[in-house]
Amino acid sequence: MFPRAIKRLFHQASLGDQSYRFMFEPGPADEVVAIDCETTGLNVRTDDIITIAAIRIRGNRILTSERFEAAVRPGADMGAEGIKVHRLREADVAQSPLITKVLPGLLHFIGGRPLVGYFVDFDIAMINKYVLPFIEIELPNRRIEVSKLYYERKYGDAPANTVVDLSFAAMLRDLGIPLLAQHDAFNDALMTAMMYVVLRDKKQRGVRIARARSHAAVFNPTGA
Repeated sequence: MFPRAIKRLFHQASLGDQSYRFMFEPGPADEVVAIDCETTGLNVRTDDIITIAAIRIRGNRILTSERFEAAVRPGADMGAEGIKVHRLREADVAQSPLITKVLPGLLHFIGGRPLVGYFVDFDIAMINKYVLPFIEIELPNRRIEVSKLYYERKYGDAPANTVVDLSFAAMLRDLGIPLLAQHDAFNDALMTAMMYVVLRDKKQRGVRIARARSHAAVFNPTGA
């Protein structure tokens, strides 16, 4: 696997549409974008995006007035389980644009800013599925995984046998962030943005998250 810096140079050289060269330019100082995709399933190859949301963060300010939201007409069958999770039927997105119509607005919105997310590699993989044939590169943006920031603040100095819980609910609870209706792209992006801002502040102040002793089985999205 190529180091990310080398891969970035390769993508810059192979960019198909030169009007998107701004993707390689640094974004405004101290700005990142929280992003979330809701999809028909968890298989990047066979599933599709149905909603996508992105929110800009400047320093410790979450700019909800500067956001991108779009519903997308998927090519894949949404399935009964997906409908239950997202509370969207195929008829609800039947008149929505195809992802190819949504991508230009999304790419101009995020620009070269780092992308913040929970399980962000999945969201970016889903977006790259469409970006690659669109402009012949993958997103070059730096990625910031909030569960890694949380791990550092809570478990970075923990003994080797410490039980690790990196579930979304546990992170919200520890950080004192309200649980909004989940499986909604904007709400999930907003909660992720709030987690990022709180964790960033804790890191700047050198504050750790207290650990309680527990031997219960927990969810760890990293697979560790």
